Amino acid sequence: MAIALARWSLDEYHQMIITGLLDERHLELLQGDIVEIPPEGPEHAYLGTRTDKYLTRLLGDRAEVRQSHPITLSDHSEPEPDIAIVRPLGGEYRYRHPNAEEVFWLIEYANKLKRG
Repeated sequence: MAIALARWSLDEYHQMIITGLLDERHLELLQGDIVEIPPEGPEHAYLGTRTDKYLTRLLGDRAEVRQSHPITLSDHSEPEPDIAIVRPLGGEYRYRHPNAEEVFWLIEYANKLKRG
């Protein structure tokens, strides 16, 4: 007997968030899988803050710099990149997250693995 994994849609994921089922967990929807994200360490937070300030000054009103906020890539993926540079649509993002066509650039920090 084959085992099938359940894949979640964006609507199902949002319903779980609304009901509180996913409270107190840092999760992202990636290709239908709900993935738990490890907590942010000090270096990660420092780099995010510095990069955000730099890019905001550099880009001005030409783009919006979003730090650790969701972007909607498909009906099965809503990651939260460390930094997303998106089309500046003002109040439009009060009602939805930026979609793939509105993303100019993404930045994701990763820790270097230490080998013993």
